[in-house]
Amino acid sequence: MGGKENSENIYFNKDTYNTDPDTHRLFLDRLAFNTRVVFLSKFIGQVFRSSSMAKKDLYDTAAWAKSSYDILKLIESCGGRFSLSGLDNIKNCKAPVIFVSNHMSILETMIFPCIIAPRKDTTFVVKDNLINYPVFGAIMQSRNPIVVSRLNSRDDLVTVMTKGKELLSNGMSIIIFPQSTRNVQFKPEEFNSLAVKLASKASVPVIPIAIKTDFWTNGKYLKDFGAIHRNRTIHMAFGEPMPVNGNGKEEHKKIVDFIADHLAEWDKE
Repeated sequence: MGGKENSENIYFNKDTYNTDPDTHRLFLDRLAFNTRVVFLSKFIGQVFRSSSMAKKDLYDTAAWAKSSYDILKLIESCGGRFSLSGLDNIKNCKAPVIFVSNHMSILETMIFPCIIAPRKDTTFVVKDNLINYPVFGAIMQSRNPIVVSRLNSRDDLVTVMTKGKELLSNGMSIIIFPQSTRNVQFKPEEFNSLAVKLASKASVPVIPIAIKTDFWTNGKYLKDFGAIHRNRTIHMAFGEPMPVNGNGKEEHKKIVDFIADHLAEWDKE
């Protein structure tokens, strides 16, 4: 898309989105006691279809966003409820941007594309093991991600700064999860400043994202195959674009506060 919107594939045209309480639930899911089986079986089917397209070099940005939206609708059909806000901040930011988010589960990785990609060409900073995952690895590789090892922080910084600046200069936005791993508990001391460092070097704004996605928990033995909890609303809030000045210390604090404040508010529900 070259950084331009494709209006035919924009799934969210308003600043907020909330799942319709009358959303139809899958008949099989209504009969099943173990909703994880129903949900994951359909999710895995979607991943296999996307992987097959990626291996055939057919998995472009539109296909990526569409498969992401299909997963969102699957989650809703299995009882999930989304509450999205600040979506106009994506639409109104015309320049490439760095999205910086806390990281709870696989859910945000799957859902961000249908929210962001129709308006902005985008990719992720990912750990190297993700691009080698069976099936899912082909999908991630097709997105031209920035790949880090998490073994050598200096090398990873050079990789992100070099490729990140190149991608941003070519109109590609980047999604960064500064936490070293998924965690339902937000710990500011584990939220590194990589995003603001790159934003400062590339002279692009950052958009903070606060998410609460413990609807889909991490599995005990297989991390991506945890249980789902219908009583937990899925929250995603997108902040206003923020220019980064100097070392970005002040902006980093604003991002951390944005996430912490939203989580504190959502925890009251």
